[in-house]
Amino acid sequence: MAEQDPQVVPGQDRSEGDTWVDFMKRDSREVPDFLIEESYEYRGSEPIPAERYTSEEFARLERERMWPYVWQFAAREEDLPEPGDYIVHEIAGRSWLVVRQEDGSVRAMHNVCLHRGRKLRTEDGSAPDGFTCPFHAFSWNKDGSFNKAPCQWDFPHLKDKNLDLPDAEVGHWQGYIFIREEKGGPSLEEYLAPLPDHFKRWRHDECVTVMRVAKEVPANWKVTAEAFMEAWHTVVTHPQLLPFTGDCNGAYWTYGDHVNVNLVPFGVMSPHVAEGQGEQWIVDEFIKYNGRSSDNYDPDADPMAIEVPQGKTAREALGDRMREVYTEQTGYDHSHATDAEVLDALVYNVFPNFAPWGGYMPNIVYRWYPGKTPDTCVMEVRVLARVKKGEPKPAGAPLKYLTIDQKWTEAPELGGLGEVFEQDMDNLPYVQEGLKVHKTGEVQLGNYQEIRLRQFQDTMMKYIDGELGGAAPGKNA
Repeated sequence: MAEQDPQVVPGQDRSEGDTWVDFMKRDSREVPDFLIEESYEYRGSEPIPAERYTSEEFARLERERMWPYVWQFAAREEDLPEPGDYIVHEIAGRSWLVVRQEDGSVRAMHNVCLHRGRKLRTEDGSAPDGFTCPFHAFSWNKDGSFNKAPCQWDFPHLKDKNLDLPDAEVGHWQGYIFIREEKGGPSLEEYLAPLPDHFKRWRHDECVTVMRVAKEVPANWKVTAEAFMEAWHTVVTHPQLLPFTGDCNGAYWTYGDHVNVNLVPFGVMSPHVAEGQGEQWIVDEFIKYNGRSSDNYDPDADPMAIEVPQGKTAREALGDRMREVYTEQTGYDHSHATDAEVLDALVYNVFPNFAPWGGYMPNIVYRWYPGKTPDTCVMEVRVLARVKKGEPKPAGAPLKYLTIDQKWTEAPELGGLGEVFEQDMDNLPYVQEGLKVHKTGEVQLGNYQEIRLRQFQDTMMKYIDGELGGAAPGKNA
């Protein structure tokens, strides 16, 4: 690469035009401090080894040194509405049963029979009477305690042995259920910081899953996750979004080891648009392509199809209308909500694979987990919506699973998001193929717009090297 200008401080360059903070200073409402206080730290410009995305040896190190020690988003509370309801959480070769108990609590236990090793369950469901192995009928209560087995006379050597299913640590936050395989380490609140403070305003605990789609992807889980950690690929991958997306005007902030955020303004033209067609054009393009307006959830009407009043910007007009719509839809007063909170992409990431969108609109939640080889993964997309004030919470929407040969657009419930995700999929298989034959073996990252990727990779290596988690130090990948 070209030599760096010695007058430029690394990581200080920004795109021309307004910054995220500039937009926040012009918001129609008082913006919370956390949306205006920059949190950027230059982390160096060294390349990332391509083998981290392609090597089975590196995947093995992830399985041994990282996955057992991190908090993992496993389910939402509405996925387990009744005692005995359970989900099968499988990730990186582990399989867990996450089960609602009689007292309303949730337990997570190893989904493996302690007799001959068969998985107890392969699909989500309900087990009010516990779990019986389909192979030889060893059985466990729904709290994981051992119940009974046939022919116990043949197992006198197990009489005094603990046959309870090994359990995982469980944590709850704003309707999300997390598990951690190895107990100890930072609490869930500590691990998520500063998310608990930021999300107090947005109350995801009052929401339920209204749509859930997962798809197998022919790319490494990190390749796929990192595609959603920056917005500047919009310029060529999603050109239809440029009329209303400030892609390179966004902010990229990191917090400690585990949390980062990309804040992208909507209702404004991208700096990459040479010549626009006015404020009404911005709104019209937003309605057609943003994939997040209410027409995704109410196919009979699109309340975002508005005319921009004279003297107002598209961003201001959309903010006004969205506050009205969300108040009407939910019964909660949104008059205090900022334009950013009802309009923009506030995309948080929690290491390693959990990405909830902030704000008040129907919220997108991403999750990625490894496939059977380093060349595949599964990406899951949920949409959360607030339950109308005073109404009971329904059960969460069931999962729709798309195979590797299916397209995101085959899930019509995604609305316009399906086409956007499919544009991303046009890149990812070829990224994976390219990394496997990379001549230099080096992945280069930008200093600012890809700082979230840099933090993600730094934290990954802290687990691999034993600085975080419980692995023995001194064994570098």
